[in-house]
Amino acid sequence: MVALTNGGTERKLLLTPAELQRHRRRLEKLRRIQHDHRMRLIVILLIVVTFMVMGVIGYMVNAVFGAMYTSGNESSTEGLLYPIESETRELKMLDGMWNFVRSDSNNPSQGIREKWFSDDLARFRKTIDMPVPGSYNDITEDASLRDHVGTVWYDRKFFVPRAWEKSGDRVFIRFGSVHYDAIVWINGVQVVKHEFGHLPFEAEVTKVLKYGEENRITVLCDNVLLQVTIPQGKVDNQAIDNGVELVQSYTFDFFNYAGIHRSVVLYTVPQVYIQDVVVNTGFKGDEGHIDYQIVANTNETEHLQVSVKMFDRNGTLVGKDSSEAKLQGTVVIPQVKLWWPYLMDPEPGYLYTMEITLAQAKSNEAPGTSGDAAADAVLDVYRMKVGIRTLAWTNTSFLINEKPIYFRGFGRHEDSDIRGKGLDLALLTKDFNLLKWVGANAYRTSHYPYSEESMQFADEHGIMIIDECPSVDTENYSQILLQKHKSSIEQLVHRDRNHPSVVMWSIANEPRTGKIEADAYFAAVAQYTKKLDPTRPITAAIAVNVNDDRAAQHLDIVSFNRYNAWYANSGRLNMITNRVIEEAQAWNQKHNKPVLMSEYGADTMEGLHTLPAYIWSEDYQTRVFSQHFKAFDALRKQQFFIGEFVWNFADFKTAQTYTRVGGNKKGIFTRNRQPKAAAYLLRQRYHALGELGKSHLPDDLFLYTAPNDHLLSKERTEL
Repeated sequence: MVALTNGGTERKLLLTPAELQRHRRRLEKLRRIQHDHRMRLIVILLIVVTFMVMGVIGYMVNAVFGAMYTSGNESSTEGLLYPIESETRELKMLDGMWNFVRSDSNNPSQGIREKWFSDDLARFRKTIDMPVPGSYNDITEDASLRDHVGTVWYDRKFFVPRAWEKSGDRVFIRFGSVHYDAIVWINGVQVVKHEFGHLPFEAEVTKVLKYGEENRITVLCDNVLLQVTIPQGKVDNQAIDNGVELVQSYTFDFFNYAGIHRSVVLYTVPQVYIQDVVVNTGFKGDEGHIDYQIVANTNETEHLQVSVKMFDRNGTLVGKDSSEAKLQGTVVIPQVKLWWPYLMDPEPGYLYTMEITLAQAKSNEAPGTSGDAAADAVLDVYRMKVGIRTLAWTNTSFLINEKPIYFRGFGRHEDSDIRGKGLDLALLTKDFNLLKWVGANAYRTSHYPYSEESMQFADEHGIMIIDECPSVDTENYSQILLQKHKSSIEQLVHRDRNHPSVVMWSIANEPRTGKIEADAYFAAVAQYTKKLDPTRPITAAIAVNVNDDRAAQHLDIVSFNRYNAWYANSGRLNMITNRVIEEAQAWNQKHNKPVLMSEYGADTMEGLHTLPAYIWSEDYQTRVFSQHFKAFDALRKQQFFIGEFVWNFADFKTAQTYTRVGGNKKGIFTRNRQPKAAAYLLRQRYHALGELGKSHLPDDLFLYTAPNDHLLSKERTEL
């Protein structure tokens, strides 16, 4: 080996073979250390760059989704006032028996191609009788009709009074709900098309009717759900023993009933009529006020005037107002009776009757006399019920009429034997009687808008409603899905905005909010809903973990669904209370908003009892409830927890799966509305939590078992 001396001269270094080997190993080790150091620096740099890139990507993804999910023109519905009779309006119900035909699942458009709407359905295929309103699925003994996927057809004949033509009035056809996609023809002429189930739609049919003659109405109903419908589903062709069959699948846990579910009505209005009404209410001291805006079917309102009168329950006039041209104003009611929830006031659900008269303005009237339109100048009269109340919410509470509310309620379904989701006023009356019997003050319209009649019942009985749009298990987010989601909410808000019972909008049930797209998607939905109605808070029933969710940040009130000791830790009653407390606290700590539990419960076979309590028994359901009650009471002391909702009010039908024995059995009532053991336990709790106190508890809330403790002690002393 040769090395340089300090003077630059060469000198030879003689190394032994062993020393040379050690020297080489040291050099190799040094190179490895230097290489490892460089690699660590590179890895650290890559990690930093990756996080920066991921942050940029995440920002870009949210920006892209945000731009996509907030653009577009939202459609707005018009009219849709609940049909009534008045001095200027007539109506004709078309409920009853209709003719019915099922299309072949593999040929759903056959009827349109062959123009089945052009003549009686019976001329094309053999028909059967089908009741309207009602779901068609359970009416017959035919399993293929129960599980049918695709289109079905209805038709019937009807007469229109000749007087309707002579009056010059306009005539509308109105459907309360058809599931899902619907096309309507009258006398072979298409008059309206509508996509969403659970919501009303209408069309003017004045010019297609035959007055004083026989008319024919034909309805096509398509129940297929896809990834771009509300709610979502999938359809596949699957092999069966003798061919292939169209099979519908969906993730929501209730049966996909279909048909004409609510009433079909023909009604008349004058040529110039009241098309829409918007009211907002409030009070100051003992004085109530109703801000109203009347929409006529013409933009030329400068020659119109509106008179508004308010009548109390006894029919006494308690306030009035009038307006020309703008058709808006305020009615003041002295000594107002407010709308209160059940068990919060001795007179819950107090409603006034609002009488609206649209008339031709008279320019020659003396000043101050335009408040009561002359009879010969009246154009249209419409009446509706109005409840006067205020809503407010903070980051810890929800208030009605400036008093905090604690929700005691249910998730529910429009579901019953035979009629499915068909409107049934007898059943509706029974359900509201049971709601009051059990002491509930609220329910959520899970997972779609309920009938307008049910909203009216809630107004009358003082039952608060969390009004939910038909978006359930939302996933595979897209622009077209968002537009339909918004449209369904717009139609819901438009229909229900005047109901005092509606205190909250729910924009979805158990959406897949762990996905990155959910952030911008639900930001857009929430923003749109607030734009439609800033007077009510919005919520959504969330089922994902608090740390994975991306939607709650956009809500006013956080609702969460969780099935401790059922879907999680089945049978473990000692794994409920702390988990509920911890999750509710986590939601509140993360978002600083009021929290309620929108679903909890356990499936229960009526009549099944086990000791000790065992899963599926009535005993187990009551124990599950009791463990939740402990958590709820602990949470109420922390001030941010505002409500508890049992799943479910009554048992209901589901799709055929091996996890469901005849349907979902989580009801505290059976499907035919008979109580399980948990109903009595829940009744005791809900009434005990009622704001009116012990003086208003039902006499039969607690059955006599033994004397009170102090009386028993006295008796023993005397003995």
